Amino acid sequence: MARHYGMDWLRIGAFGLLILYHIGMVFVPWNFHVKSTNGEDWTTLPMMATNAWRLPLLFVVSGYASRALIRRSAGLVPFIANRSWRLLVPLAFGIAVIVPPQPWVELVTKLGYAHGFPYFWLHDYFRFGKLGGILLPTWNHLWFIGYLWVYTLALALLVALVRSDAPQRWFDRVFGGWGVIVIPTAWALAVHAWWFPMVGETHMLIDDTMAHFMYVPDFLFGFGLARSVAAMAALRRLWPVAAVIALAAFGTVLAIEYTWPPSVRTPRWVLRPYGAVHALQQWGAIAALLGVADRWWNHDTPARRILTEAVFPFYIIHQTIIVLVMFWLLPLRLSGPAEFAILVAATVTGCWAFYLGGRAVPLIRPLIGLRLRG
Repeated sequence: MARHYGMDWLRIGAFGLLILYHIGMVFVPWNFHVKSTNGEDWTTLPMMATNAWRLPLLFVVSGYASRALIRRSAGLVPFIANRSWRLLVPLAFGIAVIVPPQPWVELVTKLGYAHGFPYFWLHDYFRFGKLGGILLPTWNHLWFIGYLWVYTLALALLVALVRSDAPQRWFDRVFGGWGVIVIPTAWALAVHAWWFPMVGETHMLIDDTMAHFMYVPDFLFGFGLARSVAAMAALRRLWPVAAVIALAAFGTVLAIEYTWPPSVRTPRWVLRPYGAVHALQQWGAIAALLGVADRWWNHDTPARRILTEAVFPFYIIHQTIIVLVMFWLLPLRLSGPAEFAILVAATVTGCWAFYLGGRAVPLIRPLIGLRLRG
């Protein structure tokens, strides 16, 4: 398998949007670890541009990458060992060291927790129980790493059991035409509009049924796409149709959000129609982006090489930077635009410092998701 640089660019872009999305979470009227006093209902509207598809896209790209990693590995056991090392080490480090400031800030700002961070980390964080309704210790935004590791183990087991090319040939036939849009869209409609009408994700792994119903098929689709010339050709050909579907659905989402903003109680009958347009926007955007990536982004640059490595450390550290910087900004009572500008600048600067500093220290590299040198 030749490396598909377009998929690298999708991964970079998806993580970049995720970081910007988490900055936006400070201002929207949704629950988050720290909130600005400048929150407004209208801020949910731009957030909806990526809300439906940013995480499913990451699982599609991760499934695609897993296929390439398996083919480059000496066998399934080395593949599992490598993926476990690359995922579980930074996850453990993140839970123990990177994430703790987030629940501390949340407890201080929302519940009046009286102790400083050192006391919290030494006495309360590793309690393996709840404090103020927050389960500690926690993985917060690093849940994606845990889910990805579990899905990777299940994938390795599936590959070990299925020693035939028949599933790949079936994938090529089913997704080699209009099925690449119709079938995933139908599944997303069933999940979001029928089985779990706009049910939220828990990110707790065990009780997150709706998320698994969406992310596991996305992950497996990416795995199959990695060796499917027919499906990629269909995406390359049909991406304008998918884009029109996504944009039309997004317009409907905006209309619903504008009619029933977070401060207004939404009638229950709206949930299924909202779930339907959410599903249409979700797969429409993903299919369009996959087609665009294959058609125009499959080329290498020096920026692609460094960003491909940097994006995982960025992901690990970004939310802690956002939460801490917003916590420090609260007493200043700045305007919303000023807070947003400072958060963006501080997050970008902090992410680069974390990556560049960590990659220079051999013992720190695996803790932030980088390969050991040599």
